[in-house]
Amino acid sequence: MIRTLIVDDSPLVRSIIRDFLESDGSFEIVGEAENGQDGINKAKELKPSLITMDIEMPIMNGLDATEEIMKIMSTAIVVITTLDTAKMAYEATVKGACDFFAKDTFTSQMTDQKRDEIFNTLKQLTSAKKAVSASGKPQEKTAVDQREVKAVIIASSTGGPMALCKLLTDISKDFPVPIIIVQHNTAGFDKGFTQWLDGYSQLDVLLAAEGSVPAAGNVYIAPTDKHLLITASGFVLDDSEPINNQKPAADLLFKSAAEYYGNSLISAVLTGMGNDGADGTRYVKEAGGITIAQDEASSMIFGMPQSAIETGCIDMVLPLDDIANQVKKLIKGN
Repeated sequence: MIRTLIVDDSPLVRSIIRDFLESDGSFEIVGEAENGQDGINKAKELKPSLITMDIEMPIMNGLDATEEIMKIMSTAIVVITTLDTAKMAYEATVKGACDFFAKDTFTSQMTDQKRDEIFNTLKQLTSAKKAVSASGKPQEKTAVDQREVKAVIIASSTGGPMALCKLLTDISKDFPVPIIIVQHNTAGFDKGFTQWLDGYSQLDVLLAAEGSVPAAGNVYIAPTDKHLLITASGFVLDDSEPINNQKPAADLLFKSAAEYYGNSLISAVLTGMGNDGADGTRYVKEAGGITIAQDEASSMIFGMPQSAIETGCIDMVLPLDDIANQVKKLIKGN
């Protein structure tokens, strides 16, 4: 049983979250708190494995409470928020929160697929041990020559906001090529994510738009609920069916980028659940591009990097702290 503390100033919301979690049979609700300070006190007392955290609360908000709790214990904190507080939800990931979900997700209209996805995420985040295959262990860097690079593409999911924040903080404003990102986001939260990430990056972080042409000095974020492709005419927003339950799917971005940029491309698969980016990594490698995966130790969830590694098409498995510098070294003339 996963010992869970629910922190929210609304008794109704606490009841909804309690009923949702208890419906799975794997979660034991050990306490409820009505504000951030109360949440800190009960976290100390109850030592939960999982905390669901509201953002806007009296006395102390969820952002400050998350930061304080992470100073005293290692527990999985998941923010339950609204679109109005999207930027604060992403900021909570920097403070130590693992993930977040929109409050309006928890309604009677929730699909079985979404329900299973949330439970799977929560269980993985609170799991004491990660499943690691032999092929998922760190490997030596393959010797890769410097080359002319025209774009960097990145895939990330659970744990991605924090990882991307760190990675972009390490890249200076004179970075010579565009960076294009598929981050699996909650529907409607893409604008808040873009604005939040822009505050941490010396580059300009933009939501990718139909027909816009990627330019150096910019980071482009795939909108939610549309696949992002790159062609000779610029970005294309594709409304076709999800790929492996993902929309946008990094696999489709990677494939289109490999076709367009060929060997003048660097791809990176960062922390996240599932296997999005694995097939895309194959396309990049087959086109002669350079492929990178985040290592297990620095990944919140190793699923996506591990799947990419298992293709046999990854050139380098790197700690998150090393990825930005390695990318810069690989770009000829940078």
